[in-house]
Amino acid sequence: MIINKNKLFIASCIALITTAMSFGLRAGMINEWTIQFLLSKEEIGFIAGTAFWGFTLAMIFGGTLCDILGLKKILFIAFICHIIGIILTVFSVGYWSLFLSTLFIGIANGMVEAACNPLVATLFSDQKTKMLNRFHVWFPGGIVIGGLVGFTLSNFGVSWQIQVSLMLIPAIIYGYLLLKEEFPQTERVVSGLSTTDMFKACSSPLFIIMVLLMMITASTELGTNQLIDSFLRGTGVAPILILVYVSGLMMLGRSFAGKFVHSLSPVGMLLFSAVFSTLGLVLLSYANGLGFTFFSATIFGIGICFFWPTMIGFVAECFQFL
Repeated sequence: MIINKNKLFIASCIALITTAMSFGLRAGMINEWTIQFLLSKEEIGFIAGTAFWGFTLAMIFGGTLCDILGLKKILFIAFICHIIGIILTVFSVGYWSLFLSTLFIGIANGMVEAACNPLVATLFSDQKTKMLNRFHVWFPGGIVIGGLVGFTLSNFGVSWQIQVSLMLIPAIIYGYLLLKEEFPQTERVVSGLSTTDMFKACSSPLFIIMVLLMMITASTELGTNQLIDSFLRGTGVAPILILVYVSGLMMLGRSFAGKFVHSLSPVGMLLFSAVFSTLGLVLLSYANGLGFTFFSATIFGIGICFFWPTMIGFVAECFQFL
């Protein structure tokens, strides 16, 4: 069996771009959906939130099933759910169709994370934190692509339905690339670690602490970015441009993550991220005007830059089952 590391890595990055475009594009459509479908702020909150609990459940169950079904089948589920979610979104007519389409996209996004993180960790077992950061360059990268596409097309009067349908392009590409390749077994299977041993490792105090911390760090990045249109609408700056700017900072930082890992260590990077993201959130709550809004966004972007991939890399290096 020949494993093409580079092709699998590139395809994984395109899958993550698809995931991120759903955040970048949909973040700019919240206000338009509110008006077009006569939705309340509460209903919009439920629709946006569905992406996150669908994402979370998919990661939990998808991650557990990676060793049983194999990484390739988990990514096939992600591909199918992406296609269904995109099509349902395009033909949405109200609250429940938006809710259901968001759920499918959330599940797809979670399955991509559940499969691609252990895939990258397995392919590059000797440099996990560095390569996971490089892989996660394309989450903010996808948001930049989606945000700029949405902002540009909206200014030209292109409907949100057409904008959403553009997500089919990277989805079909990653589906084609990934589904024809041979996949490696996960590190847990190769090392001979049993499922029982894996769950025992998951019950350790350090792992439980990291799970709880991940809930907070994930909501700090994903929750803020998804609802940025609502948070920053009164600042005098187009919220989608702030999202693109923050995501651009994250791309830049993650591209050079290897140097930071050697200088600060994963624990040092996480502490650095916690301090700056907290300060950034506080500043954003007072943001008003061009200069102060971009300054606050800069602090926030620097803070959340390394959170997600460094936590995954830290756990992967401490527990040899990711």
